[in-house]
Amino acid sequence: MTAPTNDDRIRTLWVAMAEHWAQGDAVRFAANFSQDCDFTTVRGDRPSGRAGIAAGHEALFRTVYRGSTLTARVRDIRYLRDDIATVNAESEITGPDGTVLARTHALAVLEFDAGAERWSITAFHNMVPLSTIDTPRA
Repeated sequence: MTAPTNDDRIRTLWVAMAEHWAQGDAVRFAANFSQDCDFTTVRGDRPSGRAGIAAGHEALFRTVYRGSTLTARVRDIRYLRDDIATVNAESEITGPDGTVLARTHALAVLEFDAGAERWSITAFHNMVPLSTIDTPRA
């Protein structure tokens, strides 16, 4: 069996985030981010590090996104160095009844921690694409 590639490890991180989202486990969801992650939400809020990410998602999992699922797709990975990569990802949040609640795009910066042998997200900017927002037509 061959060892997982960096691409495999990074894609697995997004799979883990989706699993933790479906479980409503904000602490495990946030564990995919570095302790001091620079995180920007779709509303432009900036929770403070991993603890802030966990607290914000705990509130979401108890309210508007209770029982929802996250489908995440890594669109591309670009290595800036052997231990730093950028990732463009798309996500869809679906309610328990199958209704699509949100579609987002994100740009993330990941860093490889050789001691832990894992990638973690050190910067994450999430946004709602304009194409998914109802806008007046001219």
